Amino acid sequence: MKSTVETLSPTRVKLAIEVPFDELKPSLQKAYREIGAQVQVPGFRRGKIPAAVIDQRVGRGAVLNEAVQEAIPQQILAAVREHDVKTLGRPEVEITEFSDNEPLKFTAEVDVRPEITVPDLKTISVTVPAVEIGDNEIDEQINGLRERFATLKTVDRPAAEGDYVQLDLKATVDGEEVPGGSATNISHEVGSKQLLPGLDEVLVGLVADADAQFTTQLVGGDFAGRDADVEVKVRSVKDKQLPEVDDDFAQMASEFDTLEELKNDLRERLTKVKKVEQIYAARDEALKQLVEAADIPAPEGVVKDEVEGRKQAMTDQLERIGATLQDYLTSEDKTEEQIDQELTEAAQEGVRIQLLLDTIADAEDVQVSDDEFGHEIVHRAQRAQMQPQQYYDQLVQSGAAAAVFGDVRRGKALASVMEQVEMKDSEGTVLTLDDLRAASEDEHAGHNH
Repeated sequence: MKSTVETLSPTRVKLAIEVPFDELKPSLQKAYREIGAQVQVPGFRRGKIPAAVIDQRVGRGAVLNEAVQEAIPQQILAAVREHDVKTLGRPEVEITEFSDNEPLKFTAEVDVRPEITVPDLKTISVTVPAVEIGDNEIDEQINGLRERFATLKTVDRPAAEGDYVQLDLKATVDGEEVPGGSATNISHEVGSKQLLPGLDEVLVGLVADADAQFTTQLVGGDFAGRDADVEVKVRSVKDKQLPEVDDDFAQMASEFDTLEELKNDLRERLTKVKKVEQIYAARDEALKQLVEAADIPAPEGVVKDEVEGRKQAMTDQLERIGATLQDYLTSEDKTEEQIDQELTEAAQEGVRIQLLLDTIADAEDVQVSDDEFGHEIVHRAQRAQMQPQQYYDQLVQSGAAAAVFGDVRRGKALASVMEQVEMKDSEGTVLTLDDLRAASEDEHAGHNH
């Protein structure tokens, strides 16, 4: 094999590779074996069919094609090793010349890791806002608890917004009942817009046993887009009563005896959550400064793959909740171009950070122990609700084990970054990784709310 390498940009090279026909023979034999195992020819045992018969049945061209597809990745790997190219992502291959008994000539364009000069980490200084907990935030938490312990009391007055009503519904189109359009004795919060459009407006002012009619446009089902006549009957009106905020409430809603203790506990919890967010914000700011200082380019092929992956994940997620990308665009009031642009920017930033952390990991010779790798596998398996061994086997099969290994190594490089850069808050308090560990552990050890 002969190969040359041409630099197209700081992040992309083009390999030109020429393979003598003789070197393709092992791949060609393998192709004959594999095709021979798949075809059935009367008179021959499967897997024992002579090459000439396969050429006649399947065509020599198909066999050559299969052999070339098998040989190309191996040849690229050999060329990459020879020229010490640090590749990223998948190569784009173009066969320039190939015919039977002639050399195979092809090119492979592939993204490469750019040369990166990382600034001295100790010169990076980051300041983030100090953690503040406003009384209004504590009140918000208290109100959330009050909502959870609210009671409903039947009242003898017209329904108002925020009340709960028990009601019957019946929807018809041109006198014909809509399938699934009837309901009896359902509970509904007036003003919550949870049921049919137009219903909440009609309910305000109705008393128990009153009924009303209104028209609504149907969104789903056989009559989608048609107007339906809806009859509604109110069975009862209930007022939502929130408990008084006092020591009794604290005893009912928590393990504390006084309101003061409950509020202090909520303040402590909120402080921990914000402390974690604060250190993550400092981490992100430090990475941003490093990426800018190192002036890291984002390899376009890797970014393109990443964008496609992210977009696919987004589409899958939407499908699971029964929506399409188009629905999402409409609800967000965005065009597909804008979404692509946002995904591209996020992917570029992500890829730059990965390159930065890989470079730091190399420079500091970061190693990943079997324990650390195993710990990550167990963690990911739990998230995927699978057995660790089964999860690991799947990773190996899909060829993704190395990527997980890379993630763990980058995580260790990131910890090293956070230990070396200066992180403080606007009041001058120094933030450390230990703060993050302490806050996170407290969260885990604390109550699982």
